[in-house]
Amino acid sequence: MQEVTAVDLVDRLAEHKMLAAAPRKELEWLAARGSLRSLARGEILTQKGVPVEGLFVVLSGHLSLSVDRGSGPQKVIEWRAGEISGILPFSRLATAPGDAVAEERTEVLEIHRDDFRELTRECYAITAILVHIMLDRARLFTSSDLQNEKMISLGKLSAGLAHELNNPASAIERSAALLEDRLGQAEAAARALGEARLDDAQLSAVDRIGNACLARAPQGIRSPLQQAEREEAIADWLSNHELSTVGSDTLADTPVTFEALDELAATVRGQALDAVIRWAAAGCAVRSLASEIQEAAMRISGLVMAIKGFTHMDQAMVAEPVDLGPSLSNTVTVLKAKARKKSTAVEIELQPALPPVRGLAGELNQVWGNLIDNALDAVTDGGRVDVTAKREGQRVVVRIIDDGPGIPASIRERIFDPFFTTKPMGQGTGLGLDIVRRLLLHNDGNIEVDSRPGRTEFRVTLPVADPEIAVPAR
Repeated sequence: MQEVTAVDLVDRLAEHKMLAAAPRKELEWLAARGSLRSLARGEILTQKGVPVEGLFVVLSGHLSLSVDRGSGPQKVIEWRAGEISGILPFSRLATAPGDAVAEERTEVLEIHRDDFRELTRECYAITAILVHIMLDRARLFTSSDLQNEKMISLGKLSAGLAHELNNPASAIERSAALLEDRLGQAEAAARALGEARLDDAQLSAVDRIGNACLARAPQGIRSPLQQAEREEAIADWLSNHELSTVGSDTLADTPVTFEALDELAATVRGQALDAVIRWAAAGCAVRSLASEIQEAAMRISGLVMAIKGFTHMDQAMVAEPVDLGPSLSNTVTVLKAKARKKSTAVEIELQPALPPVRGLAGELNQVWGNLIDNALDAVTDGGRVDVTAKREGQRVVVRIIDDGPGIPASIRERIFDPFFTTKPMGQGTGLGLDIVRRLLLHNDGNIEVDSRPGRTEFRVTLPVADPEIAVPAR
């Protein structure tokens, strides 16, 4: 490659899109302190996890930075001729978040970080330019990280929601299929009952057995063995009264007692008794199936309301009073499938008359989602997660406590660093706690952590929405 003279390099810097406005004297300083590097296509400029040693003025070519956030490398930013990469003065960047690779033959002028102190002293105009670049880059990464974390949260949320919705949806489908058959039985039983021509005393007995069939079932669910024993006992009772045992399983599904059946048999006999029992059993089955469909539909409606409350998709992005009760309970609801899968108990305890906090409801829900999700990841099967909220002065403190193995002291100071994660590859992005910290700063809150084996506590502090509300007497 033809040797580049100092004058040529300064001329190229004078034509650089971002540095062209700087005085030539400052450009000469850059040319004197910098070292020219040429990268072949595919060559790595900075490598993930390795300290970034300098600022790179891109003179020609094309660079791209790819970051692996759990699903493989993804291109997050690119630099072309006329742009600046690498570490910047006053930046807190220490190591590269991903690999910066030359997409084609590229030339960069590298200014080593050891020269930054002199750079800021000697090159005022260039320093101002670099500070503006740093601010723009911070906004870009913040926006990118937030969007990426939202998509990851949405993926987890979708999986959990699909699991939660599947059960009530299957229940509706199953009950609706049975309902058609039971309605046919109920119609036939009603015709037989009409043909029996019962008197007033017998009709009163019919009403009583009908009410007995519709009585609230006892607490708990019968085991398969208990259900089989009940069906056998019902069939024996029907046989002893010379009645058909065809509908014994339907009658066994109702909460009707043998005392109620005996009372009915004392008043109604023969074919009329058979018609009454078939009518009562069929009617009870229809109502039971309708009730199951209603409960399943209400469960779906509740899940939809919870997910709507969690995302706050219909709310403007303005700070407002946020009631932490629904906020926390909606988050627990959308993570219930994950908790159930690990047999983890999640308990919420709120101080009575807890005042609202001021913040962005959607962002706070994202905070709770990340912290509770992390707690569920930390505990072993059969573990426990406790969520508490209590007013302390003019702030509300939310504690999320798990009984997992704890965070080692050696990494405790790094858990809020971007891209730092202790989870296996593909399971963590290292963005969750960094996002939590940034969102809380945006909502005038803060977060602290205490951890030891068997107890890890994340403590979130938020301002009370109305400080004039008196603190409850103790």
